[in-house]
Formats: sequence, C-alpha cells, structure tokens
Amino acid sequence: QVQLAESGGALVRVGGSLRLSCTATGGTINRYGVGWFRQAPGKEREFVAAVTWTGYRTTYADSVKGRFTISRDNAKNTFWLQMNSLKPEDTAVYYCARARYGTTQSGRDWYDYWGQGTQVTVSS
Repeated sequence: QVQLAESGGALVRVGGSLRLSCTATGGTINRYGVGWFRQAPGKEREFVAAVTWTGYRTTYADSVKGRFTISRDNAKNTFWLQMNSLKPEDTAVYYCARARYGTTQSGRDWYDYWGQGTQVTVSS
C-alpha cells in the first residue's frame, strides 16, 4: 500500500516562498504521474500542478503559472512543489497525489493515492 507524506507547509508572508515535499513509502512513484492539489476552507479541492512520470511534461493551474514549479526525483521516491511570490489566496491545505498512470490530468479521479495534507498560510 502506497503512502504519501507531505512536508514543508508553514506560515509565510505575502511574496515569500515555500517548498513542499512529498515522499512515497510502501510503493513507488516511478512510472506514475504525480500532482499537487489544494483545498481552501469552504472550497473544493482544486488542481495545482502535475508532472508525468518521465518529468518531461508539467501542467499548472492558471492561478499558479509562473510562480509554482513541480519537480520529481524517481530515485528518491520524492516530488516537490516550489512556490514563489505567494499570495493570500494561496492559503490552503496542500495535498500530494499519485496518478493511476504515467500521464497526468487535472481531475481528482485520475489520482488514487493521496497524502494527508500540509497547511500553507500566506499572511498579508
């Protein structure tokens, strides 16, 4: 059974940066796409970013393009979300997820393993 664990969430000022990590245990991320989602209070969980298993193709939500970068290291069974120029609207619980396949999509159903979430709070 694959387990994903996020880390790196914190309270940060507007314009600051954070790097979230997600490490898989009990299984591999190799040959699977991975992604990040977030959920703000009172809102549905939304897609943030994803990367295919080769790392060659990345996809981002329009709201984070140019500010966030997703990356992965299959040998370490770990992937990251670098978040720069953070805004108050980025405040949410961030979840990492492993896709069912090597490719990625923005729909939650494409992912079958999820982490427990890490809180990111951006203060103004």
